[in-house]
Amino acid sequence: MSAASRAPLRSNRTNRTAARARSRAALAVGAAAAALLVSACSSGGTSGGGGQTGFITGSDGIATAKKGERADAPELSGETVDGGQVDVDDYKGKIVVLNVWGSWCPPCRAEAKNFEKVYQDVKDQGVQFVGINTRDTSTGPARAFEKDYGVTYPSLYDPTGKLLLRFEKGTLNPQAVPSTLVIDRDGKVAARTLQALSEEKLRKMIDPYLADGSDDSGKSEK
Repeated sequence: MSAASRAPLRSNRTNRTAARARSRAALAVGAAAAALLVSACSSGGTSGGGGQTGFITGSDGIATAKKGERADAPELSGETVDGGQVDVDDYKGKIVVLNVWGSWCPPCRAEAKNFEKVYQDVKDQGVQFVGINTRDTSTGPARAFEKDYGVTYPSLYDPTGKLLLRFEKGTLNPQAVPSTLVIDRDGKVAARTLQALSEEKLRKMIDPYLADGSDDSGKSEK
């Protein structure tokens, strides 16, 4: 076989090797996201991540961190379910309520109208809601979910959980679907719960952070 005829064979082998490497990388990301959401679509849960936590979990399942002990929220940006773009960092100076959800998740459906109602009540008080839609294999079901439940705030589309993996382990990171986090006006994660929320409990989670200087208790109100 001539050198010229061997060259395409080498090229094909190189292409196949590169394709296998890309496939392994994609599988690794998916496996990591699945491990992160091992308790996915559960109705509750209050445990924190591994390592030094520095936060308190109340009997209501809401974990909070004192103002001086809060971790920075990671960079969260990208395409939304409806084809727009969102960068959570643009909301610095506001309180951000971050809700992790999937259209396939019954507890997410149970809490969706509660979130929209509270959002309409507090959005003029310097509060922005942002969803992170995960494990929906296309945006179609997620868009249908938003339409069915009247959701008007944006949701980042994160089918493989890449955005969720950006949260530092051992902090108030999302560990289930649904999860809800409160990011304070300085862009730091102040509170988290790993359960579906009633309207009352969602308001209770947000209220301590509405007024500047009133959110330094480091504990959930009973």
